Amino acid sequence: MDTTVSERIRRDITENDVVLFMKGTPVFPQCGFSAAVVQVLNHMGVTFKGVDVLVDPSLRQGIKEFTNWPTIPQLYVKGEFLGGCDIVREMYETGELQESLRAKGIAVEDR
Repeated sequence: MDTTVSERIRRDITENDVVLFMKGTPVFPQCGFSAAVVQVLNHMGVTFKGVDVLVDPSLRQGIKEFTNWPTIPQLYVKGEFLGGCDIVREMYETGELQESLRAKGIAVEDR
């Protein structure tokens, strides 16, 4: 993997509490899985940075290598990889996602 891509990923997940590497943008997701994670985060009122992997093929491949995870979206909280769409949705449904975010000091709205 290109070191500049790796550095960019590391900088994004270090400088932002919650980062979603996704296809498209939070306002205009380009795939259903990315849209589902955006919906969960928005529903909880979580502020996050969306990173569109479609604008840069090296980033799209690089994020998969960075985490050794084959799919996008990928959610990071406080520098830690939480998972992709299915994991995030499952954690949300069980309440584990809300607990995990709160434990890391991320504000979550009860809705």
